[in-house]
Amino acid sequence: MAHVSDLIAVDIDEYLTSHQYKSLLRFITCGSVDDGKSTLIGRLLYESHMVFEDHLAQLEVDSAKAGTQGTDLDFALLLDGLTAEREQGITIDVAYRFFSTEKRKFIVADTPGHEQYTRNMVTGASTADVAVLMVDARKGVLTQTRRHSYLVSLLGIRKVVVAINKMDLVDYSEEIYNAIVTEFGEFAEQIGLSDITYVPVSALKGDNIVEYSVATPWYDGPTLMTYLEDVPVDDDVAAGPFRMPVQWVNRPNLDFRGFSGRIVGGSIKPGDPIRVLPAGTTSTVDRIVTMDGDLDVAVAGQSVTITLTDEIDASRGDLMCAGDAPAEVADQFEAHVVWMHEDGMLPGRPYLLKVGTRTMGVTIAHPKYRVDVNSLEHLAANTLELNEIGVCNLSLDRPIPFDAYADNRDTGSFVIIDKRTQNTVGAGMLHFALRRSHNIYWQDVRVDKAARADQNNHQPGVVWFTGLSGSGKSTIANIVESKLHTLGVRTYLLDGDNVRHGLNRDLGFTDADRVENIRRIAEVSGLMVDAGLVVLVSFISPFRAERRLARERVEAGEFIEVHVDTPLDIAEERDPKGLYAKARAGELTNFTGIDSPYEAPESPEIRVDTTAMTAEEAADQVIAALRSKGLLD
Repeated sequence: MAHVSDLIAVDIDEYLTSHQYKSLLRFITCGSVDDGKSTLIGRLLYESHMVFEDHLAQLEVDSAKAGTQGTDLDFALLLDGLTAEREQGITIDVAYRFFSTEKRKFIVADTPGHEQYTRNMVTGASTADVAVLMVDARKGVLTQTRRHSYLVSLLGIRKVVVAINKMDLVDYSEEIYNAIVTEFGEFAEQIGLSDITYVPVSALKGDNIVEYSVATPWYDGPTLMTYLEDVPVDDDVAAGPFRMPVQWVNRPNLDFRGFSGRIVGGSIKPGDPIRVLPAGTTSTVDRIVTMDGDLDVAVAGQSVTITLTDEIDASRGDLMCAGDAPAEVADQFEAHVVWMHEDGMLPGRPYLLKVGTRTMGVTIAHPKYRVDVNSLEHLAANTLELNEIGVCNLSLDRPIPFDAYADNRDTGSFVIIDKRTQNTVGAGMLHFALRRSHNIYWQDVRVDKAARADQNNHQPGVVWFTGLSGSGKSTIANIVESKLHTLGVRTYLLDGDNVRHGLNRDLGFTDADRVENIRRIAEVSGLMVDAGLVVLVSFISPFRAERRLARERVEAGEFIEVHVDTPLDIAEERDPKGLYAKARAGELTNFTGIDSPYEAPESPEIRVDTTAMTAEEAADQVIAALRSKGLLD
């Protein structure tokens, strides 16, 4: 509910106009469990007369039924909307509330305190200008207080209010307040937080929330509401260089062509030079168009359409920058990654990465380290699991324009998307481009793949055999290679077991290692295709994503997937290496088909049923299929 204003009764149009142009502050509340975050926001809304009467009536009912304050109103119930939250008295999901005062509009996110809900807290903080960090006056600065402070710093929130809550339970002690201020200040200096305001409050009683409390005559700082109404925001972004991701090319008719988007940095005016990245083309701003007419100047936060003096090629996903201060362009980065999905990160697996309005392919290297968000220690890690944060190198499939997250949160942040499910699985902050992304170039060669194919007198390609252990992949692949060799085809066979004696001897059998195993083989097979060979690959390769990666490594028509389709019970009955017996006995972990999944091909070029034909017959089927697909021409 909006605040009550005299203008509503006097001049509703003037009220609506004044309300439309108020500044907007996004802030979060965070801290340890049961520090009073939800109660604080509930009290803030209540004391500011921002709760509807029917909500108050329902709050009285809910307080009597599920409240924790006896006969008093339990303001936390205004925020804790999930049944599980009310039953446990904790916040699980992020709760958003909108309200306004005479001075400003607000969007507040009440974020959970438990470590297992780190991803929820990161979500709530991603767009916040201010963090209200709760500290229980009885408990002081806790491990979770430090953890949330680190996350606030990591996510680039520089303005922090430390609300020292439950002062009523420590007799409004100035000594306790000062001790907490000193302790938190020492920690904040370690993580780079400097713009901090401390407010002693009682969310339950309403002390120093909206009105000053007579119980704290020693405190001369602002109330929480005064701080939120007056704190300046967007200063750094507005003062930075101009940035606008192109959201849409606006062409309603033949006489108008503009580029629409929201300005995420700096300001722009007609006559200013601009550069469009990643192409690097330049032009000059002609007009800044809005629904209300042209602007003389546009600033960060405004959505506009910009027309240029030149007809240049730009499209959705491009970044319009100040001509004299463009963003960098690179395809390899170091970044903080926050993993947000129950399925752990698999280094080397192809994902999608979205920065602003641009989406591209990305692979993530093994973490340089994982951050223990409780102790801030840097720990060794092979992957990242749900709610874990690490520093990783990213490799994109094309260059992108970017700013370091510390300089611009919009052009330096990203989300990671699973290619198959389209679920958001991670988020992160770009640190800097790796030097090799600027220093490594493709070297032109005189003898190319086409020349090698002509000399070999056949087309190159990959024949990828996939199936369970014991399905007969290696046997069939061996026979196929022998037949191809007889036909004069230049071949090479990459077998899973053989490669693990050398190239991949450092890899185990976890999901992450299996992904890296196939990534390397996909690269090697791609090089062999470039050499003009027909390369036969015999690997379990249990995941569709990695087989898709191998397919994308070569040109269309050069990848033939052969599914050696053998049911698990038949493969286990054969068990030529005794591996299934060991897996069933618990002596062999992460064994495909037993305690590690196998994702069968959905539409392979060739399907071989080894229960209905011999290995020799299966090889003949493969050879016939290769002929029909033109690979042996």
